[in-house]
This record gives sequence, C-alpha cells and structure tokens, in this order.
Amino acid sequence: MYRLRPVANGLRTDHPVPDLPFADDSHIPLDDGPAAIEAVGRNVGHGMWGRFDKDRSNGSWRAFTTDPLNHDLGWVVRYHPEHGRTVLLMHDKDISPMHTAWWGDPLLFRAGGYWWDGKTWYRPGQIWDPVSEDYERRPAKAAVTVTAADLLDGSVDLDRAYVAKVASFDPEAPAPGIWLDHLALWAQQRMQRKDTRSLDACVVNLSCPELAGDQLIGVPEMAALAEIGASTLRGYISRGESSVPLPQATVSGRAQWSKPVARDWAEARRRSWEGVEDAMSAGDPLKLSPGAAQVRERFAKDFAYALWERPDWRKRWVLRHRNKESVQEIADVLARDVAVSLEDIVPTEPISATIRHAVLDEFADGVERHRNQKGEEGIDSFDLPLLTPIAKMLDWFIRHHPAHAQATIGDILREAHNRWQIPASVTGQALRRALVWDGKLDKEILEEYLNRVLPSGPVT
Repeated sequence: MYRLRPVANGLRTDHPVPDLPFADDSHIPLDDGPAAIEAVGRNVGHGMWGRFDKDRSNGSWRAFTTDPLNHDLGWVVRYHPEHGRTVLLMHDKDISPMHTAWWGDPLLFRAGGYWWDGKTWYRPGQIWDPVSEDYERRPAKAAVTVTAADLLDGSVDLDRAYVAKVASFDPEAPAPGIWLDHLALWAQQRMQRKDTRSLDACVVNLSCPELAGDQLIGVPEMAALAEIGASTLRGYISRGESSVPLPQATVSGRAQWSKPVARDWAEARRRSWEGVEDAMSAGDPLKLSPGAAQVRERFAKDFAYALWERPDWRKRWVLRHRNKESVQEIADVLARDVAVSLEDIVPTEPISATIRHAVLDEFADGVERHRNQKGEEGIDSFDLPLLTPIAKMLDWFIRHHPAHAQATIGDILREAHNRWQIPASVTGQALRRALVWDGKLDKEILEEYLNRVLPSGPVT
C-alpha cells in the first residue's frame, strides 16, 4: 500500500505553499521506529548513512536514512507523540542538516523557514540570543494554522493525482499542477489504512498577513533595508554568503521575502561581528576601532618626529646613508617606542582587576564543586582548575607586565585565603599548573619568575 508523503527538492520543505509531490515511502520501515529507519542506511554500503535521536523529555524522535534505491535522495522523519509524524524526501546531502534543524521544538517548516512548535508559528530564526544560546523566537503576527481539512473540498479530481516513484524521481521536475488533487489522494490512502488522526489535525501550511502577496518585497527593497546595494545582495545570494534567509516565495523566477523577515536579517547584520565593527569604525577608511585609531595616531606622530624632525636621522634618507644597517637601526628604535608604550595600548590596572576577578570566579566554582562532593575536607590544587582562556590571559600579563602581574597574583593568594581559607601554597600550585599547561613562557623562565612570586615549590 502506498504511503504518501511530501517530497522536498533540496530544502524546499520551506515552499510558501506545500505544492511538492507525494512519494512512495512503502520501502522504508516507518512504522518500526527510529532504529529501523537508521538501519536502512547506516554502515550498509558506500554513499549511504542513517541516524536517529530521541528526546526523552517528551517522547519525540528524529531519524534519517539514505534511500536504498536512489542514493542521491534520502528520507528525514520527525515523530511527535501528540502531533504525529512528518516524512520528507530530500537530496541526500540535505538530510543531515534537516535532522539538525528539527532539533528541539520545531515540528514543521513552511514559507522559507517559518516554523511551528505545535502551538505557535515563528519567523525564521536570525537574531542570536547569547543568554539562551539560540536564535530569538519571534512569532508571526496573526498566523493561522491551515490543515488538510481546511483545503479539501469536492472540486478535486483524483485521476489527475499520482504517486512519485523514488527510483525514477526527478528532483528538478516541475511541481504538480493542482496540488489539492494530490492531497485528496493522500487523504484517501489514509482512510484506506484506517489512520485514526483526523484531517483537521493534519497541519499543511500557515496563513498570516505578512505572507500575503502584496506584503512581500524583492531584492531591491530588501537590500535597501540592509543599507546595501541590490547587486551586493544578489552577490551574497549567488555565493551563499551573509546568511541571507530563504525567500518566502518565488514569483516569476524572482525571490520575494516578507518584510519582517527582511527586517530581521537587516537587524542580524547590524548585530553581527562585522556590523559592530562598522559601527565602531566611525567612518575610518581602514575600519579601525576608536582605540586602534588612537594608537595609530599616537605612533604616527612619534614616528614622523623620529624619522623627519631629528636632523641626525633625517640625513639617513640621503642615498649614500640608505643601507640595511641604517634601516634596521631605525626599525629597532621604532619598535622600542612601541614596546615601552604598552600601557598606552593595554591599560594595566583594568587588566589586573579583570584577571583577578576571573581567576577568583573560577576558584569559587571549584570550591563549590569540592564542597558538594567532599564537604569541608581540605582543598588541594587540583580542585582549582582554570579555564584555558583565563590561564592564557594571566600568562600574557606576566609576559608583558611581570611586576604588575606579581601584585595581581598576590591579590589572588590573599583573596583565596580570606574567602575560603585556602593556603597560599595550594593556590600558588594551582596557578603554576595552569601556566605550565596553557602558557607560552619558557619553562625555566616561568620557574624563575614563579619562585620569586609564589610560595616555594617546583614547576610540575
């Protein structure tokens, strides 16, 4: 018996209307669970793969497999205990990304990435939220869920419907002429299989004002929202750059986006790394940040004075004095000017305070873990690990400002003792270990430095 499911051309599960054909999936063990689906393709042969993952919090699962008859295609399955099962046929290269896209709450994707969690339709995720470590969920306003029951009426003609065969399926073939005929055939097959889920529980699409045809915009309008040229946006799209969202529709071969999706993309660009740097460059032709521009201006003046205002150096530009040794001598002096000006580039006191608080914060986590596991027993240095970036920052501070670093380390030893009664020797050994593992200093130099700064003990 045929099992009818939508087939996706690439990631065309996001079509503005579900106008994709239905395909025969009877050779895939859909009713036998996710492990059986994975087993169809996993470690079976060259060019085949399969996988499944369960969400034990709600009993849902996801699975995918390369099609055994056509290895260019693959099946992706999403099951939810309340909302049922969705099965998609896709290009094999796209089944793993789709499997990942279905992680968490998304149950269904439509209209270029609009997604449904069983209650609410959301716009495509584009704005990153660092707190949740996920994209912000922005609901589509006034969105209405469209079911199979909403679409089917007595005007369909089942003789015009067909079931695509995977072995001969052409992903580039035009979509079915009248998709409702195919949906009606799917409904009839469900009835023959005595599927108990009613048609008004079978979600097909969404409808909302922002997806209306007169509300969609094209490349020129979307580029204007992002304050770039239309040609630049077309270049991004052709090269797959700048995370341009999928269009909500394609009209006469031209991509169309909803205005909220376009605005979200423009906002994402403004919030991106590049966008923040552009905002801070303040029109600088090299896009230097304010701090970097100040460093450039400071040393540009120093270098101009050294190279031109000093008569004893200006004569070096005469051809007979222009040689490698003279140039190297000047370069050494200019480099020395930079080296002795580190305080003007990276302020030591704020860096010292930042490192001190970062190390103590890490130690606080270590103390809490130790006490949860061992109570008030003595803490040793292994209970006080440092994250690699923090250890590297302390190492950098020691290499560039060893005297200031000595004072910072002293503050850390004192605070650890005052807060948690940790002996200075234990704290010192924890710092030693972190610097040996993650620092750049030569071991002998580091040992000599730490022996002068920390309580006695070898570098291990």
